[in-house]
Amino acid sequence: MSREPLIAVVPGSYDPITRGHLDIIRRARSVADQVIVAVGDNTTKNYLFTQDERVQLARLSVADLPGVSVEPLTHLLVDFAAGHGAAMIVKGLRFAGDFDYELQMAHLNTHLQPAIETVFLPAGREFGTISSSLLRTIAHNGGDIAEFVTPEVLRAVTARVAGRP
Repeated sequence: MSREPLIAVVPGSYDPITRGHLDIIRRARSVADQVIVAVGDNTTKNYLFTQDERVQLARLSVADLPGVSVEPLTHLLVDFAAGHGAAMIVKGLRFAGDFDYELQMAHLNTHLQPAIETVFLPAGREFGTISSSLLRTIAHNGGDIAEFVTPEVLRAVTARVAGRP
């Protein structure tokens, strides 16, 4: 008896995508047949990269991961997930504050799309303190972020903070 493939959506702004994000994506893929990385665009955030650039950087970063694709997220996450046949949304958690916020979102998402579960994965020990915003700050101040991002992302961040396109 065959079953439908289990599809998971791993949403985020990914500005830029980090090794911590990639850890969550890999771990989501270990339980799901397919993972869709949904790159969101929040109008209240001040991004280093455009959504198209963040999608491209994410695609470069997951290119070696079978069963993982990247798509722009342009509307409600649960509608995106339902439209792609996903059964779950996977969120990475670093701190208690992440849990408080994400639990509220999970409850609202369940209300909107009861068939889609939200699954929380704790950040890996080596990635628990990484955030894209902190990495942007470090890069803007001349610090080295190489151990936290892929070489492609490092080149893009370095160029952008230097004022190059």
